[in-house]
Amino acid sequence: MSTQGIDQLLGELRASAALAAGKAPQPQETSQVDFADVLKSTIEQVNSAQQTSQEMQKQFELGEEGVNLQDVMVSLQKASLSFQTMVQARNKLVSAYQEIMNTQI
Repeated sequence: MSTQGIDQLLGELRASAALAAGKAPQPQETSQVDFADVLKSTIEQVNSAQQTSQEMQKQFELGEEGVNLQDVMVSLQKASLSFQTMVQARNKLVSAYQEIMNTQI
């Protein structure tokens, strides 16, 4: 998971605190984030969650020790939820792309 959002929020809070204290805010370094890298890592995380849940499901079906039904169900739900979230994000991206392409200049 990425901590970029948390780092950005902390930077904004520090700038606000410095401004409230009467100090000039110091310029913060902004790191460049490549959209393709973020998208790729998100897809890999979803894939990993799905593979983990499938492996746990196989282990449960084979009756292996230490794998209980509750853990399998939670893992399956996490994988399903992460996939649904990714599909919704994809739909929003496609919708935004189509809107941009239909914009008249």
